[in-house]
Amino acid sequence: MPFKKFTYLLLLLTVLLAGKDAFAQTCTTLGQNPSTAFPVCGTNTFSQSIVPNCGGRTVPAAERCSADQGLLQDLNPFWYKFTCFASGTLGFLIEPEIITDDYDWQLFDVTGRDPDDVYSDASLIVASNWSGNTGNTGASGTSNGVNNCAGPAYPTFSAMPAILEGHQYLLLISHFNLYSPGDKGYNLLFAGGTANITDPVEPDLSRATSSCDGSEIRLKLNKKMKCASVATDGSDFKVNIPGVNVKSAFAVGCSESFDFDSLVVTLDRPLTAGVYKLAVQVGADANTILDNCDRGLLAGDEISFEVFKIAPIPIGDLTPVQCAHGQLQFTFLKNIRCSSIAANGSDFVITGPHPVQIASAEGECINGLSRLINVKLAAPIVLDGTYTIALRKGTDGNTAIDECGEEVLEGDQSFTVKDTVSAGFTYNVVENCGSDVLSLFNNGGASITSWSWLFDNTFTSNLQNPVRTYTTFGSTTVKLTVTNGFCTDSSEQVIALPQDELDARFSGPSVYCPNEIAVFKDTSVGNVIAWSWNFGNGRVSNLRVPPAQTYYTTQREVLVPVQLIVQSNRNCYDTAVQYVKVAGNCHIAVPTAFTPNADGKNDYLYPLNAYKATNLTFSVYNKYGQRIFLTRDWTQKWDGSYNGQAQPTGTYVWMLQYKDANGADVFYKGTTVLIR
Repeated sequence: MPFKKFTYLLLLLTVLLAGKDAFAQTCTTLGQNPSTAFPVCGTNTFSQSIVPNCGGRTVPAAERCSADQGLLQDLNPFWYKFTCFASGTLGFLIEPEIITDDYDWQLFDVTGRDPDDVYSDASLIVASNWSGNTGNTGASGTSNGVNNCAGPAYPTFSAMPAILEGHQYLLLISHFNLYSPGDKGYNLLFAGGTANITDPVEPDLSRATSSCDGSEIRLKLNKKMKCASVATDGSDFKVNIPGVNVKSAFAVGCSESFDFDSLVVTLDRPLTAGVYKLAVQVGADANTILDNCDRGLLAGDEISFEVFKIAPIPIGDLTPVQCAHGQLQFTFLKNIRCSSIAANGSDFVITGPHPVQIASAEGECINGLSRLINVKLAAPIVLDGTYTIALRKGTDGNTAIDECGEEVLEGDQSFTVKDTVSAGFTYNVVENCGSDVLSLFNNGGASITSWSWLFDNTFTSNLQNPVRTYTTFGSTTVKLTVTNGFCTDSSEQVIALPQDELDARFSGPSVYCPNEIAVFKDTSVGNVIAWSWNFGNGRVSNLRVPPAQTYYTTQREVLVPVQLIVQSNRNCYDTAVQYVKVAGNCHIAVPTAFTPNADGKNDYLYPLNAYKATNLTFSVYNKYGQRIFLTRDWTQKWDGSYNGQAQPTGTYVWMLQYKDANGADVFYKGTTVLIR
């Protein structure tokens, strides 16, 4: 281990062990625990001027950083939470106020999880950087590796991680103040990535209800808003009744969080029974209520609410039932006291063509009141039919009691469901010579009325059992979505499309000498079932291993074509042709004379018939012992010239050296007369 890294790790261990009691302090400031994380808007820069000393809980290390397991801690932490609204890469920058400060970070995917799971489940880790170096840190497009481990050997920037649409994330920023002790902070800026972490939904009023005596309005917003943007004197709102004023506004849950979506607006006097409007206005704090991206409720926007007479109310409205849903939901005219809802679900009974068991019931309670009751089922309803859910007195002796103390009237609501559907499908691939035919099958059960097939995200079909022909091979991704108008299901498969990789090939001699035998061997690729040989000597064969062949010619040499045609199990054919040079004589000799007069007869000097010779060298010398020709290719012939000048008539010495067909060294020396 390099000395620098060893020194850093030793110092880290010393600080962590010696300061364990000092660091392992409960964090009480909002944002310093996963459950109270800052909500993030991707367009904002977060300035944290002070980082209180606390924390010290161990967090798991990424798989790459297994050597750091048990050493990483949330020292002086702050946490940030956000949702991904469009998949892509996440880029961000952490700028310490003191450049010698060492900030570390780790990103977790906490979709559907308890935020505190980040302390125990390493599978939630998306990216991290625990570099021992000081200065700016973050995730950038010019860095390598999404997880950088502890120690100065690692850079302070990691690669930008990929995040997924609809997933929720937590970002831990940990201040390892080894180099510059203190509580100075940092700026956090999200930029550079392709993902969208900015909520595109504009803030709006969602629902308003009145308290029993008409003195309070319970307001529900369509999204989380900033606690700090609420004017507690209620000046963000007004009612449309002369002489009645808003005296306060209370954001529910802001003692444990930075944002909220429920408000209690208190009036200076109660309202009588009737329908009223609550309107948004710019408050004494010079703004309406703002979301986490500082977008405000629209001034002048209003919502109606009703103050009811004190009288029993009927069973609530049943939210439309979904396919194979595990709960039914009622919305009541008035708020229901949560304490009056039988937790075992005995306030409700379901009858119908098939048995349905109720597991429990509960409200969505704020300050002990809920406008909704969720009836949870022991198992989803998946069989076709019309059912009835009735409100009755439960084991607690009542139906449900509204906030005015009135018991809700017994009653019932009917609903219809259809069978669940299955998009499961089977397939058959018929392999032809130049194509594959893919047949797909869905059984069409549960009264399916619509099929939507998608092939490689390009081609579509609405047939129940489509057939497609492919002339390109490899694989295809097929997705099927089916519906019966009530239930929908999808499934996807990657289907292999085999290609007939038929390729006719064979090996054999390139040169044939008299009295030899020629052996040809099939080396074809593919599922070959038939062979057809034509050896060019008048003989044919249908055997995979054909008999040895012989050839004869009266000419000095002749090229003979040898052909192999193969057939595959898919009735495909392929042909290979090679030429064999059949020599009339393979005895190597050098002529004793030649006449380079361009008459086409005996114009060159070279070793004749050297078809099987290897490592050949042929040299020619003049009467002065000067080498005037050299070749290592016997087919390269001397034309009787040297440096472009025709050589005179006379006797020339030649030397020939080569290895014969048996690998033996052969050397000849002789003379040839050049005649002009």
